[in-house]
Amino acid sequence: MINYKSTLNLPKTDFPMKGNLAKQEPFILQRWYNDKLYNMIRNAKEGKKTFFLHDGPPYANGNIHIGHAVNKILKDIIIKSKSLSGYNAPYIPGWDCHGLPIEQEVEKSLSKTRRSISKSDFRAACRQYASQQVEQQKTDFIRLGILADWDNPYKTMDFQTEANIIRSLGKMIQKGHLYKGAKPVQWCLNCRSAIAEAEVEYLNKISPSIQVLFDAVDKKKVQRKFSNLDTIGPISIVIWTTTPWTIPANRAISLHPKFSYQLVSTGERTLIIASERVNSCMRKIGIMKWKVLGETSGSELEKLEFHHPFLPQISPIFLGEHVTLDDGTGLVHTAPAHGVDDYIVSQKYEIKVSNSVGPDGCYIPSIHPKLDGKNVFKSNQIIITLLREKNALLYIDTIDHSYPHCWRHKTPIIFRCTPQWFLSMDKKRLRAQSLNQAHNVRWIPEWGQERIISMITNRPDWCISRQRIWGVPLTLFVHKETNQLHPQSLDIIEKVAKLVEINGVQAWWDLKLSDYITLNSEDYLKVSDTLDVWFDSGSTSYSVFKSRNEFKDYLPDLYLEGSDQYRGWFMSSLIISTAITGKAPYREVLTHGFTVDDKGYKMSKSRGNTIRPQEIVNRLGADVLRLWTASTNYSGEIAISNQILKSASESYRRIRNTARFLLSNLIDFNPDTDKIKEKNMVIIDRWVIGRALTVQNEIIASYEAYQFHTVVQRLVQFCSIEMGSCYLDIIKDRQYTAKTKSTARQSCQTALWYIAESLVRWMAPIISFTADELWGYLPGKRTKYVFTEEWFTDLFSLNDQESMNNEYWDTIFKVRSEVNKAIEQARFEKKIGSALETKILLYTHEPLTSMLTRLREELRFIFLSSSSEVLHLDDAPRDAYQSDMIKDLKVVVHKASGRKCLRCWHHTPDVGLNSKYFDLCERCITNIKGDGEERQFV
Repeated sequence: MINYKSTLNLPKTDFPMKGNLAKQEPFILQRWYNDKLYNMIRNAKEGKKTFFLHDGPPYANGNIHIGHAVNKILKDIIIKSKSLSGYNAPYIPGWDCHGLPIEQEVEKSLSKTRRSISKSDFRAACRQYASQQVEQQKTDFIRLGILADWDNPYKTMDFQTEANIIRSLGKMIQKGHLYKGAKPVQWCLNCRSAIAEAEVEYLNKISPSIQVLFDAVDKKKVQRKFSNLDTIGPISIVIWTTTPWTIPANRAISLHPKFSYQLVSTGERTLIIASERVNSCMRKIGIMKWKVLGETSGSELEKLEFHHPFLPQISPIFLGEHVTLDDGTGLVHTAPAHGVDDYIVSQKYEIKVSNSVGPDGCYIPSIHPKLDGKNVFKSNQIIITLLREKNALLYIDTIDHSYPHCWRHKTPIIFRCTPQWFLSMDKKRLRAQSLNQAHNVRWIPEWGQERIISMITNRPDWCISRQRIWGVPLTLFVHKETNQLHPQSLDIIEKVAKLVEINGVQAWWDLKLSDYITLNSEDYLKVSDTLDVWFDSGSTSYSVFKSRNEFKDYLPDLYLEGSDQYRGWFMSSLIISTAITGKAPYREVLTHGFTVDDKGYKMSKSRGNTIRPQEIVNRLGADVLRLWTASTNYSGEIAISNQILKSASESYRRIRNTARFLLSNLIDFNPDTDKIKEKNMVIIDRWVIGRALTVQNEIIASYEAYQFHTVVQRLVQFCSIEMGSCYLDIIKDRQYTAKTKSTARQSCQTALWYIAESLVRWMAPIISFTADELWGYLPGKRTKYVFTEEWFTDLFSLNDQESMNNEYWDTIFKVRSEVNKAIEQARFEKKIGSALETKILLYTHEPLTSMLTRLREELRFIFLSSSSEVLHLDDAPRDAYQSDMIKDLKVVVHKASGRKCLRCWHHTPDVGLNSKYFDLCERCITNIKGDGEERQFV
C-alpha cells in the first residue's frame, strides 16, 4: 500500500494547541515593556480623534481584589477597542493616596514609637507607605495585560496634584460655595473624624425602641388647645426613639403643622399622640380602652413647653415638615446636635446647638453624673434606667433595623455636631446646576441618571473638612473671633499652592502665619483640618486632567467605576466640576456591579469565598480572567467561581483552536503572491468572508455600546458554529486534497487569511496576550503589534443580486443541517460509519430542486458525502427521513458505491481504473499529477 500523506496539504503550525498562559504571558509582557508598546500605540495614533477615559483612582492600600481586576480590565477593553476604531485613546492610571486607612496602617507599623514621632515624620511615613502600595498594585495591574502610561500615573499625593487640589479649593471659595458651620455630620467613633456619605454602609443593628413621656409645663394651657374638660393626671407628650443616648441632647419636640393630634385619656395619664397613630400606640403599650378628650392641628401646639424627662430643662414644640406618620407617635424628639432634620428645624427657631458628645463617642463632663465619660451606645441602658426612675418610660422593646456603619470599621456611626467646613449645595444654586448638568450626561445603564439625580437632590451640604494628619490641608486663615476667612485668602491659597508644588503638603504645616499675614497676624488662626479624600479624587478632572497640557482643552469622554460611586466619585466629581467650570466632568458614565460567588453571596474573607485575581492569573492566565470579565453582563452582580472560570477556559479553547486551524492551513500562504481576487474565488469562500464582515460589524457595534458579553458570545458562536461545525468542516477536503498552488486551494486560504486578520483584531481588546501571539504567526508583512492597528477593512459580501447570494446559502445550510440529522440516524442504526461512506438522496421539488442542482457535482461536498443526487419528492420511499424544518424535503442515506480512495477517503466508482494509481480516485490523480481539480461553488 502506497502512503499518499506527502501528497496532501496537511495542516501545520508552530502555534501551540495549549496556550500555557500562566507561563507564556510574562514573557509576552516583558516584550511589550521592552518595546515600550504603550508609546508605540501613542505614536501610531497621533493626530487621530481623541478618546479620553479618566481613571477613577483606586485607594493605595492593600492588594488588588477581583473587583479591582474587573474594573481595570473593562477600562483596558474600552481603550483597546477605541484604538482599533481609529481613536487616539491614552490611558493615565491614577491612585488615591491620602486619608485614614493609610494613617492606620502606618500607625500599626510604628507601634510604640507612634507617640514620639513628629507629625511631619508621620506624614513622610504615610507618603512612603502609599508609594509602596502604588508600586505593588501597579505590578498586579500590569500583569493583567493593562496597557497604560504606567511610567507617568497620577497620584493625589504628587506635589503638583496636591497643589492643584488646593487651587480647586480656592476656586470653590471664589465661587462662594464654602462656609464654616457647627452642624451635625456623620461621625465614626473609631476614626474620630467626620466621614463622607460614600464611606457609610447600612448594616443591621439591634437597638432599643422606646416611647418616652415629656410632661407639660403648664397643663391648663395645653388642655385649652384641645378642650375645656377637666383632665385626670398630668398631660404628657409621647415621643418614640431608637437612639435613647440622644435624649440628653433633646432641645425640642417636633410636630407636623398639618397633622391632627389627639389628647387621649388612659385613666391614669393623659397623652398627646398624632391621631393616625393613636390606635397603633395604644395596642403596643397594652391599653385596650381610652378616651379622646380633644383634637387639634399641630400648628395650634407650636411653642407649648414640656419638661425634659430627667434633665432640668424645657423642650418646646417646634413645627417641621420632616415629621412623618410611618412609625412612632407622630411627635419627633429633636436633638439638633445629632440629626440633620433636627438641626434644620432648630435653626428655624434660633436654638443654639451645643454638643454633648466628644470625638471618641463619650459624653463630655457635666451632662449628667451617671453619663459623663460614658460611650453613647453603652449608655442606652443607663438612660432607660433614668427614664424608668422618673416614671417617663411608657414602652420599651428592641428593633432590628438598617443602621449606618463606617465602611472601614463596620461599626455604628453617629451624627455629631462639630464646627466643620462645608460646601453649600444651595447658597449659590450648586445643587440646581449639578442636577441640570446630570441631564447632559449619558448614563449607562440608563437608571444611573435617576440614581445620581436622587443622590444630588437628597444630599445635605458637603462636609469637606476632616480631623486627620495625612491629607491635603484646608489652607485657610480665619479670624479668631468672627471665624471669617482672611480677606486675602485667594492670594494666600495660590502662594501656598506654589510652595506645595515644590515641597508637598508639608509646606503648609511648616509655614508661619506671620509670613503670610503681616498686619494683625495675632488675630488669625491657621486651620488645622484636612480635606475629605473624596474632594481629592473628585477634583481630579481639574487637578489632574486639566493640568496636563495634552488634555487641558478636552472634556473626559468616559468615567467607569462600580455602582457604589453614584454617592462617591461620580457625585463628588460632578459637584466640584460644576462648581468650578459650570459643566459636568464627563460625557458618559458607565457602571459595573459587584463580584459575588456562584450562589450570589458577596465576596468576603469572613465567608471564605474570595478568589484573588493573582491566583487566577497564576493558575489559568490573565487572558482567561479577561475573557470571564468580558463575558459577564457587568451591569448587575458579577458572579465568579472556579466552575464559572472553567466555562471561560472552555470558551478560550474554542477561540484558540479556531485560530490554530486558520494558521495551520496558512503555513505556505503568502498574501502578497497567493491571494485570489474576489471575482475568481470559490463562492462559498466569498460567502464566509461576507459572514465575517457581518460578524465584524456586530462586534464593533457591541464594543461601541460597551456590551462586551455580546462580543464574546458572537466571537464564540462564529468560531463554534459558522466556522467549526460548518465552513471549516466543508473546506477540509478541498484544503487538504486540492493541488497545492491551485485556485481551488488558494481561494480557501485567501478566505482563511481574511478571517484570521479579522479574528485577531476582534480578540485583541479582550484576550490581548493570545491576540499578540497570533499576530506574530500570521503570514504577510505587518507592523509589530496588532494594538497599533485598526479593524480589518478588506472584507466584502456577496451581492444580493447574485443567484447564489446570502439567502441562497442560508437555505443550503438548512438542508445540510437536515441531512446531518439523517446521517446521524443512519449511523445510529449502524447502516453506515462515517459521512464519507454515504450517498445522499434528496427528494424535493421546485424551487429547492433548482437551488440544490445549481451546485452540480459539488453538492456532495456540502454534506461531506461521497456522492449526492436530487430526485423528485413524489418518488421518495416511505422510510425516507422527513425534514422537520423543510416541509418539501425527504432524505435517504445509502452506502456509496465504489471503493474507498486512500488519499481523500471518498468512495467512488473510479477508484482502481488507473493502473498506476490503482487505489486513488480520478480527482486525486488530477490533484497530484494533473492541473488540479476546479471548484466553482464548494
